Amino acid sequence: MLSTNNVSLAYGKRVLFDEVSINFVKGNCYGIIGANGAGKSTFLKILSGEIEPNKGTVSITPGERLSILKQNHFEFNEYTVLNTVLMGNKKMWDIQQEKDALYLKEDFTEADGIRAGELEAEYGEMGGYTSESDAAQMLNNLGVKEEYHQYYMKDLTGTQKVRVLLAQALFGNPDILLLDEPTNDLDV
Repeated sequence: MLSTNNVSLAYGKRVLFDEVSINFVKGNCYGIIGANGAGKSTFLKILSGEIEPNKGTVSITPGERLSILKQNHFEFNEYTVLNTVLMGNKKMWDIQQEKDALYLKEDFTEADGIRAGELEAEYGEMGGYTSESDAAQMLNNLGVKEEYHQYYMKDLTGTQKVRVLLAQALFGNPDILLLDEPTNDLDV
């Protein structure tokens, strides 16, 4: 479950939120509506932890994973499509990056070997060894053909980017999914 308790946010004298308390109950879908500039995206950033409120707290049930489809379609422009999706499971991505860095070391030590073994075990338990094929399958299911999987995000159309970012948000089966204007550039 996701909840807020007395969340407030102001920029100078402009108050966006004043003591907002809400419980988002598992199994329900919620929508945030309002005029442009009212703070909808900012509220989602508070929920995801990207922005800290001036006051109040946001709580997620321990062990639950939150994912967000952001409005920023340019954030991953320098990454390949497949890697962009893999980054959707941050913990798995971070483990893969640490493993790769260890194996590239010229002065690989016994301690590095022990750490690599720990990382390999954790990576395997998380499904890391099938993650690329899982990500590729998800992309295919969302209409992003395999020929685009090694393209850089900057080389895709707006519609293709949103499909990739949707795959990223869904990758790793999040318990809580936040969608910030998901229909922008998304032809359903």
